Amino acid sequence: MIAVPEPELTPAQMIARAEAMIPMLREQQDEAEERGYYSEAVHREFVRAGFSRILQPRRFGGYEFDLPTFVRTMVRISTGDPGTGWCLTLGSSHAHVIASYFPEAVQAEVFGPDGDFRCPHPVAPVGEATRTEGGWRVSGRAAYASGIPYATWALCSALAPPGEAGAPPGMVTLLVPRRELTMLEDWGSVNGRMLGMNSSGSNSFVLDDVFVPDSFSQPFDWFDERPLITPGFELHGNPLYLCRPAGPYHASLVLPIVGAARAALEEFEQLIREKPTTFPPIVPRYRFHDDQRAYGIATAMTDAAETILYGFADQYMAALARAAAGEPTMGTKQDARWWAMLQQAGGLAAGAVETLAHRSTSSATAKGTRLGRYFRDATIYRQHVSSQQLDHATRNAAYYLGASDVWMARDTPRAVTPR
Repeated sequence: MIAVPEPELTPAQMIARAEAMIPMLREQQDEAEERGYYSEAVHREFVRAGFSRILQPRRFGGYEFDLPTFVRTMVRISTGDPGTGWCLTLGSSHAHVIASYFPEAVQAEVFGPDGDFRCPHPVAPVGEATRTEGGWRVSGRAAYASGIPYATWALCSALAPPGEAGAPPGMVTLLVPRRELTMLEDWGSVNGRMLGMNSSGSNSFVLDDVFVPDSFSQPFDWFDERPLITPGFELHGNPLYLCRPAGPYHASLVLPIVGAARAALEEFEQLIREKPTTFPPIVPRYRFHDDQRAYGIATAMTDAAETILYGFADQYMAALARAAAGEPTMGTKQDARWWAMLQQAGGLAAGAVETLAHRSTSSATAKGTRLGRYFRDATIYRQHVSSQQLDHATRNAAYYLGASDVWMARDTPRAVTPR
């Protein structure tokens, strides 16, 4: 057992702590983007606030709150800086995954000795894992490992030898301590790799012939149709640790963009209150119908995106509770529907940012401006393979209608979505 730092802390207090950090996060946006991730000073505040403990079991030093609390907290952090929100979210969102799928002894080691735990999970395989006595050996490189700068552990996926001759390679997920990997300084605006999300800590890391014991590995079947009872549910007794990760994984990508939309609304309002129109009628822009229209549409889109996001989190927890009672509420079809619903939320939030940016002046989105940063960050979400609505809609419909064989032959490896 690991003591909880503040046993009486409530979800509302946790969310309020995130809200209070918005000014500090906005002040550090430029330096975080240049560095590639938030500062040590911000990290200390995050640790003090306990943000990474939200989904962590109380047995192992966490607050064991629910997914709605986590999502609402991280939206506030992302309103301060979407890239920082992305980094913190993807470094902190996997505590309930570890607590669901790994045995008690492993959980005791990774969360211990004081419960300070952060663990990103770049899902795309880093390479091949080789079977050896007592576990696996793996070498390779994981790209887009969002959250790795302040990680204590990392999840990584690898191709595993097939169980039968002629079968395709399988996938294994490996839990690796931070000391066994090397983070590369290949992120941030200094490196100039990406259009946006430069403060998201999405650095690569390298594994060089790392040994991973069997107990720290899992078949990567978390997105498949599988029995729902997990070691974590039996250990902790909380339906949260029945974890079906597809919905929560995409929610962790959407919530920074909802935060970006909230922040963009504030920037645009300030702009139109301070500047007059360029052409007659010469009036304050907030009194001009075209600017009012953009602000009104973006507000509606942001409200709708946030409502969908929070609605998913509530639905997810309710479905887990029913599943714990024996109802068949969780499966791949439900995963697909939640994922698609969350894509709509992400699209609405990104669309709100785009609407405001397109209506702004060019100087308002210049390099170093907040609105310009939010615009670029939203564009990176749009480009993410997990957010491609048209691709997913067609495949989902085929799945719902029993026509999935058109898309994927039965003998091909299951596609894996990187994060």
